[in-house]
Amino acid sequence: MASVIEGDSVLALDVGSATTRAILFDVVEGRYRFIAIGQSPSTAHAPFNDISAGIGEAIEKLEEITGRTFIDVEQSIISSVQEDGSGVDAIVATASVGETLRVVVAGLLSEVSLESAKNLVETTYGRVVGSISLNDTRKDEEQIDAILKANPDLIIIAGGTDEGASKSLKKIIEIIGLAVYLLPKDKRPAIIFAGNQTMDTEIRELLESLSSEFYTASNIRPSVETEDLRSARTTLARALIEIRKKQIPGIEALDMWAGGRMLPSYFAEGRIIQLLSQLYGTQKALLSVNLGASATTISMGLGGKLYPKIYPHLGMGAGVAELLKYTNPENIARWLTFEASSQRINDYIYTKALYPDSIPATKDGLQIEQALGREALRIAMESARKKMPDGVPALKSNLLPLFEIILAGGSVLSNAPTLGQSLLILLDALQPTGISTIILDQNNLLPALGAAAEINSILPVQALESGAFVNLATLVSPLSNARYGTSILQARLKHADGSVSTAELKEGGFEVLPLGIGQVADLSLVPLKRTDIGIGAGKKVSMKVGGSALGIVLDGRGRPLDLTSDDVRRRELIKKWLWTLGG
Repeated sequence: MASVIEGDSVLALDVGSATTRAILFDVVEGRYRFIAIGQSPSTAHAPFNDISAGIGEAIEKLEEITGRTFIDVEQSIISSVQEDGSGVDAIVATASVGETLRVVVAGLLSEVSLESAKNLVETTYGRVVGSISLNDTRKDEEQIDAILKANPDLIIIAGGTDEGASKSLKKIIEIIGLAVYLLPKDKRPAIIFAGNQTMDTEIRELLESLSSEFYTASNIRPSVETEDLRSARTTLARALIEIRKKQIPGIEALDMWAGGRMLPSYFAEGRIIQLLSQLYGTQKALLSVNLGASATTISMGLGGKLYPKIYPHLGMGAGVAELLKYTNPENIARWLTFEASSQRINDYIYTKALYPDSIPATKDGLQIEQALGREALRIAMESARKKMPDGVPALKSNLLPLFEIILAGGSVLSNAPTLGQSLLILLDALQPTGISTIILDQNNLLPALGAAAEINSILPVQALESGAFVNLATLVSPLSNARYGTSILQARLKHADGSVSTAELKEGGFEVLPLGIGQVADLSLVPLKRTDIGIGAGKKVSMKVGGSALGIVLDGRGRPLDLTSDDVRRRELIKKWLWTLGG
């Protein structure tokens, strides 16, 4: 693996559907630190139709903030640090910009290899627009016609255990080959083969000359009982960048700046989640969520393994109107503190779709946008929860499992006027249980750190330790069957100076015990009425806790969260919750 020498500065360029970021990392007092970020609206769409303009503006903003020069008179990045301090030693790049990939999947059996191929699509900015398998009852010509109508950007072929059946797979390959041949050359899709490895060479000979790009990956179904997407996820990430080069002007130049190491944002972000999971050990489950403009991303880290799910139909940018296929204006309105008609909410959604980089101009608009974020994250989490990996403990099967660390990002969260609003969006949408540490990626650094890890493994570790992220709160979310208003938990916080703070949590309520960043205290939790805080009904907990922006937050509102149908009372409750969290 290539590596920059210790002390080199790194410029990370992240191109999103709504925002382009230029992020500088450098060494301060012998350790890597996040220095500054410059941001601008992305310019992949009209009137620019080229990401280069947005990149240039983001770098100019970074220059203004840092007082350093990164672009020379010929509008090229100065690729090494000069004597006057201008330039940067290394460049990395990530991107989430672009339309959702149209993917056709092919496999032998719909319940086995085809299902794994669909699971692979869920790990990228893609959606399945067609499928073929041995179970398919359509005639060959009908299957070919279906592929032609789907007009895919990518075809993923799975099927056959290693050393397994080959004749049946050949039949599917013939159908795909003929369909691709019939497409115009400039419309032909990329192809990834991730099936029976003994057929790798044969299938390459049949399809490589027909496709725009041909890739092979390790078998995603090496046995009937085993699914392994790791190799295919890496191949898919590179295929996505190559597809984007053909779709979006400026991507190819950006990849060249990054030395051919450009990554999809979700893939780079997942690399950091996996690293954190390895650092925290096998006993701690980690959850990462990102409310991006192009997609909502859910990543779980468990035992050093990564389990990503990408939901491009739940993005908060140009595709935000798709959210209405999965929820309705009434569900969105229930998170507001004011009365809003369905028409008003629809108008906001469609305006946001037209101007994805716009920010709310009024307090009411801000609430609607945050309500959209709640719904998108809630729907994504409900879908991801159905495919949770084995080994993540949960208090109940219909609730979010016990994640000790929850890491969150996305402009809806990072642009909230108060950290209390950011936290409440997460609590309402995710409804965590047990004891969790909530961390906010306020500058959306995770993709940049993941890309930087490709060339410098030390940088992301030191940057993560440097306070570049906001520790929002230590959250205690008990589960209780007590009546509303009944005391369910006693909390006692003993500070380093010997002073003591206490709180008594009631069913349906919120309590906060302040503990500032940099402080350490002893926290004692005593459940009442057989309340469970994640270790068993009625069991007490004593632990050391570090300070955070909002301190120790006790959320006793119940799981699942029950929002009353009384509009007036519900709005007053939401106002009270915001007030409690300083929102």
